[in-house]
Amino acid sequence: HISSFQGESEEKEKDTNSEILVANFSNIYASDLLPTRNGEELTDQFLLEVVEILLNYIKKAYDGKSKVLDFHHPHQLLEGLEGFSLELHDQPEPLEQILVDCRDTLKYGVKTGHPRYFNQLSSGLDIVGLAGEWLSATANTNMFTYEIAPVFVVMEEILLKKMHEMVGWGEMEADGIFSPGGTISNLYSVLVARYKRFPEIKTKGMAALPHIALFVSEHSHYSVKKAAAVLGIGTDNVIAVKCDERGKMIPSDLEAKILKVKRQGHIPLYVSATAGTTVYGAFDPLDNIADICEKYGLWMHVDVMLFRTIFGLSPRANSVTWNPHKLMGVPLQCSAFLVCEKGLLQACNQMCAGYLFQPDKQYDTTYDTGDKTIQCGRHVDVFKLWLMWKAKGTRGFEILINKSLELAEYLYKKLNSRENFELVFDAEPELTNVCFWYIPPNLRRIPNGPEREKLLHQVAPKIKARMIEEGMTMVSYQPHGDKVNFFRMVFSNPATRKSDVDFLLEEIERLGKDL
Repeated sequence: HISSFQGESEEKEKDTNSEILVANFSNIYASDLLPTRNGEELTDQFLLEVVEILLNYIKKAYDGKSKVLDFHHPHQLLEGLEGFSLELHDQPEPLEQILVDCRDTLKYGVKTGHPRYFNQLSSGLDIVGLAGEWLSATANTNMFTYEIAPVFVVMEEILLKKMHEMVGWGEMEADGIFSPGGTISNLYSVLVARYKRFPEIKTKGMAALPHIALFVSEHSHYSVKKAAAVLGIGTDNVIAVKCDERGKMIPSDLEAKILKVKRQGHIPLYVSATAGTTVYGAFDPLDNIADICEKYGLWMHVDVMLFRTIFGLSPRANSVTWNPHKLMGVPLQCSAFLVCEKGLLQACNQMCAGYLFQPDKQYDTTYDTGDKTIQCGRHVDVFKLWLMWKAKGTRGFEILINKSLELAEYLYKKLNSRENFELVFDAEPELTNVCFWYIPPNLRRIPNGPEREKLLHQVAPKIKARMIEEGMTMVSYQPHGDKVNFFRMVFSNPATRKSDVDFLLEEIERLGKDL
């Protein structure tokens, strides 16, 4: 399994300690690696090859001259590309092919760490966070009990306490859990709010409950509707509250809709406010919403993109979703659900499985956090955030976020100065979101009206299609309410510079000038 040296006589003359054995992976298989006996050397060499692949990829991702993606259609990937086949076989393939597959998987994927990748908010590639992800995968443990994840469980408690302080709950007996993304964190908020008001739901189900209603802004994330569907509440019982032109929830409309639900004999249960909406980056008036929730006895949840270190967050919320994998740049996935009442998560979700949560262990079993969750297996998402916080400090995250805010301001000013671009709303960005249309020269000659709107709706998708084919940058688009398709630029990548913003605008003009 090891390639030979250039000659037996020469080999004997060498100092044994200076010999370098180079693996020929064409006839080495996974079965030759650890835990196979004497598999240490081959394991070292294989993993070093993998690290080399990853390092080369990282360097390319940071190289602004490289492509963001090498696009291929699904049928091309299914058919196979230059020796890269996704098909699976009964017999094992040599590690040489496995290394090729590792390279090609990255080659044909999207470089979300590239400074010109703007397609989603979760972008960038933090090196310390990456190291944390590698270590978490190596540990390969589960977060349900202290006995198998002692360090990680204590890390989670420390981080949750830090988050509680930043929300503004101070010394209150708050609680929380890390979850698989913001959608699940928002689901927890509905789950816990319903249990707090109607604890009988846990044993008797929805049949024992009155007709309940949830309230969200019309600009809120779709995950609350999804939670209503999953939890048996029903999407028809998620009431959309009107927003102003900037995308902020209108408190008077919230109160009017709560009163309407009450008149119908239904129970208004829960309001989800947003601190940084997905599309516009708007901040709902949290204190006004809190006043209404307190007046009518509703649970107040806040879906948060950014915290009080920059803008301020009302501590009057009953629960909060915080996603460090967004503006804080933590590698996916990393989301936390925070709740101001200690013990509520445990009471809502615990099932007391005897094979995991024995009460007579030799340590403090309150650190067995698995019964607070709706999961059993739970990935270690906390370590990469903890490690990044160690490396950056709170101040480092503030600097990172401020840079993204400055880039959003730079783009806003650039768009105002270019005649072929038009802002969706003419207001300085509150967050890192900037929404705009590109108006091709041919379209500028057409007066405002349905015909122009119809044609403008087609511009962003056509430019995006050309953009993906060329692969030099990526940005998302969508319609919103009565607004036809527009580009949504959102900054979170620490590698992005003003020159990358300039490149994007020039690329949009180049790709769309003939439309």
